[in-house]
Amino acid sequence: MHSEPAAASSLLARLESQLRFAKHRTMADAAVLLAMTDEDDPQILLSKRAVHLNQHAGEVSFPGGKRDPSDTSNIAVALREAWEETALDPFSVRLLGELPTQKARSGLRVKPIVGVIPRDAVLVAQPDEIEKLFFVRLSFLLNEKPTQYRVQMKAGAFVVPSFQVENEVVWGLTGRILVDLVRYGLGKKIDWPIFYVK
Repeated sequence: MHSEPAAASSLLARLESQLRFAKHRTMADAAVLLAMTDEDDPQILLSKRAVHLNQHAGEVSFPGGKRDPSDTSNIAVALREAWEETALDPFSVRLLGELPTQKARSGLRVKPIVGVIPRDAVLVAQPDEIEKLFFVRLSFLLNEKPTQYRVQMKAGAFVVPSFQVENEVVWGLTGRILVDLVRYGLGKKIDWPIFYVK
């Protein structure tokens, strides 16, 4: 008889067996870190951006940001930004691989980097950028059906799929990256359509 922790542990093992880094790596405009706790029921670190920011204020995201001239790789971008935003020790991250590059609303090409962090990693939200840090369980993403979320923008309204995590709405780029993690890492396709509303 298998317990739930054992099943969850196998999810992490499946990710480790499926995710890789491309041999020929192209530098993206930005990178994010999918930091997953090293425990029986893995959790993925998310952050809620501060409401006073000019871009993506109050939205849920991964630690990450734009490439600096001194950054030598997408990995370097993701680890540096995670350290700046959450105080995550870059030397504590065990890298698993990368996910397909995504395009943000701004047009930036964003490369998701996946890594494992200690379950007791000390994390501190940088108050100028981050309102709070929280986690979503990998098993939740695998089993939860996305719900519809209406977004109103200058160009009009549209309905997008979303996950509800700790009273926060996870949608857009962050949602698409989580869907890719489940698809490429665990082999499960999640429908993620966008409907434009007049």
